[in-house]
Amino acid sequence: MGFMNQNLRGWFLKMDSNKDDDLTFSKVVPPDSEVVVDVKDLSNSIALKDPQSKSLNQVSPKENTVGSLSFTVVDSSSPDILKASSARKPITRTKVPFEKGYSQMDWLKLTRTHPDLAGLKGESNRRLISMDEVKKHKSGDSMWTVLKGRVYNISPYMNFHPGGVDMLMKAVGRDGTLLFNKYHAWVNFDMLLEKCLVGVLDDSKVKSKC
Repeated sequence: MGFMNQNLRGWFLKMDSNKDDDLTFSKVVPPDSEVVVDVKDLSNSIALKDPQSKSLNQVSPKENTVGSLSFTVVDSSSPDILKASSARKPITRTKVPFEKGYSQMDWLKLTRTHPDLAGLKGESNRRLISMDEVKKHKSGDSMWTVLKGRVYNISPYMNFHPGGVDMLMKAVGRDGTLLFNKYHAWVNFDMLLEKCLVGVLDDSKVKSKC
């Protein structure tokens, strides 16, 4: 195995000639000892030149050549680079400000005091409900949706929804599972809408139409 050695501004570069990508940077010390430094420690000052890539925000780098190795020295403290790294911001979901009396705490209180949020009127909330029946309940105090096989009357929750009424209306009269998972799959809707449960979706009728 052959090696090529070059002195790089106080650093010692050892390159295996049998492997194009085998590089080791070592700090220059007395002949009887050598301290090996990981290449990533030099990443703030040395970037290997890639002919297909462009420099960040057109920052003017310093190009140097040692033997057959071409590299670019970039100042990582440059304001342009720092600006580029902080330019990306996480996408946040738009929330509608709560009206007075419609916070999540207010909703929790309502679920504990209202006798019939689901509008069952004495019927069981374990009954099977077809999708055709779900589609009929789209207005007033009877707005139904399906979440993971369960049918809920979400009409009482409309004004309490953090994303606003318009967003929740997209799930009325249909299966809202995909829409729910898209925005807040981590929310425990079983607990949140427990008192709004109307019944269970009749899968047998849904599958028979497919």
